Amino acid sequence: MAYSAKKRHYHSLMHLQNMCYELQIVKPLIADHDTVMFALFYHDIVYKATAKNNEEKSAEKAIEVLNFLNYPEEKKLLCAQHILATKSHDTSSNADTNFLLDADMSIPGKPWPEYEAYFKAVCKEYAIYPDFLYNPGRRKVLHYFLSMDAIYKTPEFKDRYEKVARTNIEKELLLYH
Repeated sequence: MAYSAKKRHYHSLMHLQNMCYELQIVKPLIADHDTVMFALFYHDIVYKATAKNNEEKSAEKAIEVLNFLNYPEEKKLLCAQHILATKSHDTSSNADTNFLLDADMSIPGKPWPEYEAYFKAVCKEYAIYPDFLYNPGRRKVLHYFLSMDAIYKTPEFKDRYEKVARTNIEKELLLYH
């Protein structure tokens, strides 16, 4: 299974478990829970640290399975949109997409030990790159999230995690100077 591959240190079943937990809390606010859960399961089904099209390939895999299940066409497209949104994490006009994005980014808002374990696992996934390449790339990603007006798109996640996430990201950034 893709999520239990040896090179998956963060984008693993534990990541999916955390996202399921986070989305369970806000389940009453999600309009189409089934489609969000399909998107959750497939959003990182294809993950290669060197690839730039993981989300597109993951969305294609989701559509393949949903076609097999005769899932409604509009919901298949919505599932693909949810998955593709995880590439940039920009705020969506679709509230369900925003809940998925927030669940995907929930770890930065957790206590430092959990966040530290997360970014060390991400570093392991990118171990193919030497530090002189990885560190500037990681800094760029962290600065991208800090440049957002809000890391979290929904009030529910923003209220719970925004302040701690910004503190954690800023603390991690200090490691790459």
